[in-house]
Amino acid sequence: MTDALLPNGIKDGGGDNSYFKKGCNPFAQTGRSKLQNTRASLNQQIIRQMRMRAGAENLLKATSNNKVKEMVLLELSYVNANLQLLMSQLEGLNSSVEVYQSSQELANIPLIALGLKETKEVDFSAPFKDFILEHYSEDGKNFEDEIADLMDLRQACRTPSRSEAGVELLAKYYSHLPLIESRFFPPTRQTGIFFTWYDSFTGVPLCQQNLSLEKASILFNMAALYSQIGTRANRQTVAGLEEAVASFQKAAGVLNHLKETFTHTPSYDMSPAMLSMLIRLMLAQAQECLFEKMALPGIRNQFYSLMKMAQEAAKVSEIYDQVHQCMIQTPVKDNVPFFWSTMSQIKANHYRSMAHYFVASALLDHQLGPSDDEDQQEKTLSQVYDCLPDGHTPLEILKNKDERQRIGKAHIRRAILGHEEALRIYNLCKHINKLDVLQEILKASHQRSLDKYSENENEEEFADYMEAPDIISKTEHKAEMEVPGTTKVKVIDFFQRLGPLSVFSAKQRWTAPRTVRVHSEDRDLGFTLKGDSPVQVVSLDPLCAAAADGVKEGDYIIAVGDTECKWMGVSDVMRLLKDVDEEGIDIQVVSMMESNPPTKSATFCGNLPKTYSMICLAYNDDDKNSKSRKVAKKSSFLSWGLKNKMKSASTLSLPTADNSSNRSSSHNNDSALY
Repeated sequence: MTDALLPNGIKDGGGDNSYFKKGCNPFAQTGRSKLQNTRASLNQQIIRQMRMRAGAENLLKATSNNKVKEMVLLELSYVNANLQLLMSQLEGLNSSVEVYQSSQELANIPLIALGLKETKEVDFSAPFKDFILEHYSEDGKNFEDEIADLMDLRQACRTPSRSEAGVELLAKYYSHLPLIESRFFPPTRQTGIFFTWYDSFTGVPLCQQNLSLEKASILFNMAALYSQIGTRANRQTVAGLEEAVASFQKAAGVLNHLKETFTHTPSYDMSPAMLSMLIRLMLAQAQECLFEKMALPGIRNQFYSLMKMAQEAAKVSEIYDQVHQCMIQTPVKDNVPFFWSTMSQIKANHYRSMAHYFVASALLDHQLGPSDDEDQQEKTLSQVYDCLPDGHTPLEILKNKDERQRIGKAHIRRAILGHEEALRIYNLCKHINKLDVLQEILKASHQRSLDKYSENENEEEFADYMEAPDIISKTEHKAEMEVPGTTKVKVIDFFQRLGPLSVFSAKQRWTAPRTVRVHSEDRDLGFTLKGDSPVQVVSLDPLCAAAADGVKEGDYIIAVGDTECKWMGVSDVMRLLKDVDEEGIDIQVVSMMESNPPTKSATFCGNLPKTYSMICLAYNDDDKNSKSRKVAKKSSFLSWGLKNKMKSASTLSLPTADNSSNRSSSHNNDSALY
């Protein structure tokens, strides 16, 4: 599967100048694409059967006719049987690990990859165009390219390539979602856009009108993609093993981020219990790859090396045993593939047996010689056991050849029994039976332990079947969760032409744009400006021409003449207004509308906190007639000009002449309070 560049020439703001990439060709005849297409088909069949079951159950509740009830019950039995069959087929897809393995993978135990969640197509066109017209008072047809780019990006995310480019594609869409949510999803009502995602394990569809499900599902697919990258890595090389370790650690990190961020996702595959199990599984596979990396150059047949590798193998076994325990607990066990729990159980037994084999080899093949460091070997052996066999001290075991032989053979017997148990479990799952490479590895390990036991078997010796003690797990390189930086990438808002998101968002409400003619009288427009992108009208003179024409204090200027200035700062807008003459110039303004009734303590103007004045607080609550309220005098705008030393440094105004002598300095009417 190869990526294709987006043909429409729209560039993405992912930090480079390349077009954002499409997903893989959904019709590509590769093993992974065939499996994913089969998954999509099964999901459609499952939702069809679930609808039939829901209809039959509703009919069963509504009818009182016994004959109809019998027919409905018979139909329900067929539908439930079909559902069980479809879900078993979906479980088989989740058990198809061979398609995710590296083509060079011939000598390693297969690893488990997560399948991508499937989703339905979403058409943003009509809802977004309507919302742009209704909420932003702009023609939605002018944003058809942006809407098409968003839909193309989402469609590409359905078939991401199994590489870092595919992860980056998902990360870009994930980073766009908060911007889309702020633009088009108001908190007070639904937009009518439905997002449908299918459960990765059960195929059950889940549909929501908010973006929480969309965000969580994209994160899940990012983790799934990392797991697929990890299983695809060539584990016959150090670089491939390092890639696998990093990928599984990143998968665990993304899943943990999903678990902590979206705590109430109703989809079963993203429930806290399931995510906890998946995190353990990813870390177990990372630890397994770390063990393989240490063993790749070959394990030296030396006492310290064998003991070290024994504890490393015991650590892998311990983690897989914890994974298996999670998988068999309610509610995870109800839907986790039997293949997965069986595989984790096999690996727990296999690596535990390997640990016993390494300890047996260290005790049977190496004797404490005069040139050996007794203290170091004694310390090493004491760290392997939590409880020494038969109360012996480590030094006694090392110096006594017969005791070393006895304990070594006890370990090799446990290794043989463990490998036999792994082979027995292997035969219990029909999906695992297809993994010939796993069977070959288990049989070879079993035979190696049998050969080691035969080499040290003495027919004349009295059989002492002591129980070998457990081996303490220990690792020098523990697999840790790693949250990749790609979960948060910098992108450019598709709909930035609507204006700065801090102001022009779905949660804010404005009046429709108003065209106002402003004039300059002695280079005085009658108001000052503040803010940055977009600028706001402040300190409005209620007697100026702009106020008479409809400008209000707190209005946002969105255009000056033919120039749109939503993204302009104060200095840029002032530059457009500096040459205004007596004929004036048209500006477009919008006024913020209160979403909720203001309280007496505070309100919001232009998204900036602004407390009520003392005049407002002095109002008598019993006096409902606003016309009878008396207010204090307010100085005119003109008397406030450049000579005012208390002028805010954050505001700018056009240069004004001191014409206060030509105008009234106070106004005792309602218009003076704007």
